[in-house]
Amino acid sequence: MKYREIREQVLEAILEAVDLGLIKGTSGNIAIREPDGDMVAITPSGVAYKTMKVEDIAIITLNGEWVDGPFKPSSETPMHTAILRARSDVRATVHTHGIFATVMAMLDEELKPTTPPQSEFAPIRTVPFIMPGTEDLAKAVVDTLGDARVVLMQNHGMMCCGKTIKDAMAAATYTEEMAQTAYYAKLLGCFKPLPEESVRQMQALIAADKAV
Repeated sequence: MKYREIREQVLEAILEAVDLGLIKGTSGNIAIREPDGDMVAITPSGVAYKTMKVEDIAIITLNGEWVDGPFKPSSETPMHTAILRARSDVRATVHTHGIFATVMAMLDEELKPTTPPQSEFAPIRTVPFIMPGTEDLAKAVVDTLGDARVVLMQNHGMMCCGKTIKDAMAAATYTEEMAQTAYYAKLLGCFKPLPEESVRQMQALIAADKAV
């Protein structure tokens, strides 16, 4: 089978996302670029993830051309490939419809970290609602993301990226935690995000691999 390694990584990650409750049904999608090339493995469209097999994972080019796999690639292919083309430091992208991230995106404001580990993924800005699967959404996500790791999308969810699929999944997990913490704290009227200087200090420690 062609591109077995990245196909296996996509399947493992999508099943993890389902187990974590970040993805339900066939919503959400994951893509991984091969280490030394321009081919990308991406979840197929409309296939139940729990019964998906390695060979079901679609293979596309960086421009979104479908080249292998029995099922057509995710309808969000434009968004994934736009990030992979724009960011040479990114090899994996994760899009989920996590409920708390989706709720907090409706506020149309930056999601701020409340615990030290969440600092790694700040800033998290929000993209206004744009029809899913479109080039317009792909462009807006890339523009809003910049050199960050995560964006929220109004009425849609989150888009995360990383150097590896482990990094991208960590971004998705901590972003959902960040959104959940913020939601409950705002509900109680006690929301206190970390000071910006503390966020910068934590990011420096994480970059230097000195964070606990």
